[in-house]
This record gives sequence, C-alpha cells and structure tokens, in this order.
Amino acid sequence: MTDLSEKDHPHLIFRLTDTPPPGPAFLAAFQHILASIVGIVTPTLVIGGALGLGEHVPYLIAMSMFVSGVATFIQCRRIGPVGSGLLSLQGTSFAFLGAILAAGFGVKSQGGTPEDILAMIFGLCLVGCLIEVVLSQFIDKMDRIITPTVTGIVITVIGLSLVKVGFTDFAGGFGAGDQFGSPLNLGLGLLVVAVIVVFSFQKSPMLRISAIMLGLIAGLIVAAIFGKVDFSSLGSQPVFALPIPFKFGFSFDFSLFIPIAFVYLITAIETTGDLTANSIISGEPVEGPTYLTRIKGGVLADGVNSGLAAMFNTFPNTTFSQNNGVIQMTGVASRHVGYYIAGILVVLGFFPIIGGAFLLLPKSVLGGATLVLFGSIAVAGIRILASQKIDHRKIYIMAISFGLGLGVTLVPDAIKQLPDIVQKVFATPITLSGLAAIFLSLVIPEKTGTSVEQPAQ
Repeated sequence: MTDLSEKDHPHLIFRLTDTPPPGPAFLAAFQHILASIVGIVTPTLVIGGALGLGEHVPYLIAMSMFVSGVATFIQCRRIGPVGSGLLSLQGTSFAFLGAILAAGFGVKSQGGTPEDILAMIFGLCLVGCLIEVVLSQFIDKMDRIITPTVTGIVITVIGLSLVKVGFTDFAGGFGAGDQFGSPLNLGLGLLVVAVIVVFSFQKSPMLRISAIMLGLIAGLIVAAIFGKVDFSSLGSQPVFALPIPFKFGFSFDFSLFIPIAFVYLITAIETTGDLTANSIISGEPVEGPTYLTRIKGGVLADGVNSGLAAMFNTFPNTTFSQNNGVIQMTGVASRHVGYYIAGILVVLGFFPIIGGAFLLLPKSVLGGATLVLFGSIAVAGIRILASQKIDHRKIYIMAISFGLGLGVTLVPDAIKQLPDIVQKVFATPITLSGLAAIFLSLVIPEKTGTSVEQPAQ
C-alpha cells in the first residue's frame, strides 16, 4: 500500500512531514498535553499512594513528565533506528501497575524503605526494557505466540486486577481509617464518574478529550468545600529540581522480575496496534517496508524510552492511544508538533511543585477517575477478544486463563504452600493468565476449533 492521497484523508490539515506555523503547532501540542497529562501522572499517584512513597511522589511525577517529553521527541524524531517517526506521544504505562505494585509490596513486606522499594522497581524495569528492545526486531514474526486471544486476555486481566486498586481509592484509600467507605468519600468518587460520563458524550471534541481532567477538577472543588483538601502541603514542595540518574539506586530480584518482563512482552504488541492506528489516521501506509520500519522503530523506542524512564526515576513508558483521537480531531498529523509536545513536557518536568499540585487530589476523587480508566483497560481487552470469531478452542483458552488469573486474585492463599519463587511469579494474575494463554495457544491445535456461531441459513 502506498501513501494515501489528500483526497483519501480530507480531514488532514497538516500531514506527517509538513511543518505547521508556530501558532497552530503550539495549539495542537496543547491539546495533546490536555488529553494525556492525567494519564502520564496518574500511575505515579496510584503507585505512590499504595506503596506509601510519601515525600518522593512530587519528584516522581516531575520525572514522569520529563521522561515523557524526552521519549516523545525520540519517538517522533526517529534517531537512527529508534523511533517510529510518527506523531506519537509517549507516557507512563498503566499496564505495568499491577506488576509494579506486586514488586513494591514484596519489598515492603520484608521491611524495605520507600527508597528500597523504588530501587527495586527501577532495577526491574531497567532490565525488563531489554526484552522489548530485542522483541522489536522480531515483532512481525511473533504471531504464533502473541495472538489477539492472548493479548485480549492479558489486557482484560490487567484492567480487572487494577479495579481493586481504583475502588480502594474510590472509598478513601489505604490508611483512611474509619473514613474508609464514608458517604462523603463514595459521593466524591461518584461525582467524578458522573462528570466524566457527562462530558464524554458532549458534541464538542475538546470537552470529550478533557472529560477526565474536568471530572478531577469538579471533584477537587467539591472536596475543598467539604474541607478534604490540604492546600498547605503545596508550599512544602520544591519549586525546581534536576533529573538525577539512579537517584534511588538499583536492585534486582528474579522472582519479582518475571511479571514485569511479561508485561513488556504485551506492551510491544499494544504499541504495534497504537502505531498502526496512528498510521491509518495520519494517511500513512499500514503494510510494506515503510510501515514495518516504523513499527520496529516504534517498539524499539518503547523499550529504549522505558530504560530511560528507569534511569531517571519513573515508570515504564509506552505510546498513548488517546492521542490518535487528537490527530483525528485537529487534522494535524505533523511529527513537528511532537517536538512542541516534548518541549512542554520537559519544561514541566523541572518543576516538582506541579507534581505536588496533583497530590491535592483526595484519594476518593482520584479513585473516581482511575475506576473509569482501569475499567476502560478491561473493556479494551474485551473488544480485542470480541473482534475474533470465538470457537471451541478459544473458549477453553479464555476460560482457563481467566479462571487461573482471577482465581489467584480472589483466593491468594491458594498458592501459599508453593515454593517462594513460584508464589512470587504466580501471585500476579497478569503473569499467570498470560502464561496460561500462551501455553494453551501452543498446545491446543487449531484444527480442534469449531465455531460456536450458527451458520447462516
């Protein structure tokens, strides 16, 4: 397939290699920032709150924005073989939350300090990024192992396993004491959900892409009225900070590494899908040598950028699918806009006080937003599964994989008598369901699949 002509994509005002004037470029970049800023910082807020990282959280948020800016530049600019060369924004990945929290709780249960927890997490993520770097060179040859069925199962389990974290915040969060599940906390969470739903169905594209941010703002205002916001904490945050490589050190534990390694495998497939959708919206080819070069470069950049994230004290990065919608809305697919996005995010990353502002959000307000976000991840997995023809073989692959993954989540004591290293690996539903799906996909032959759909009469 060759590049599509302008008449095939009349919505495009600026195509991939065009250079928009500074005004329109900055405006388009601002809309990408608006669509992604909550997604970039929320994983850090969730991890920081759940693991009790306290005073480190504003710095971690600042680093998430700094690294997202650097990573976006690399992805858009394409440096050597690294990067897709498409207008593709990079940000902190939600997919790693479950595995990172499991690793963090593992260190915490052994008496580790917040610094020990972060050293372990960043060490695991730095080593894990090598998996995606290697996979990027074989991404077009992995269709026998990573199928839509496997990907759909893993993404669904990621979303469902995170709902517990989101709903805990929804009710008040860890450490809420006797206020956990109070009517005020539940009411604030429901308010955020309601505002997100209302704005998500407005005709204005700007209101739709801003729905989550508007929900958080509405929740923050109402929470402040009820005295749930402590503005005094904002003044205690440093105004400016420099990125310091390996600020918290470096640790590694193989048993904690397996779940994170597996998520890198799935992230490579997600990135392939995001970049394919980006190519379609941008009027670029979705087959042939140009397309394959972009996909390999994009997945390679995903791995390299996640390595940079670990070095500069934040969590793995990936391409953001919501920004494809911004390209569709604005008609601007120029990679030069990515440079503006990158510059804005890097500048924001030098100011931890901005990250401190996000800490003003009460847990129940944040929980209302994350409940929607995590539920959306599960829905994305279900959509992948529903896009296929479900036959007898796939029913059993899904049933066993979901059963094992969700089973270990609901009844964690079931594996307590297994060796410690096996417990650490299988205690993560993402790993257990993903490994089961891959194994069953390989051992159950295709010819046994009989469609459950009735033939047309």
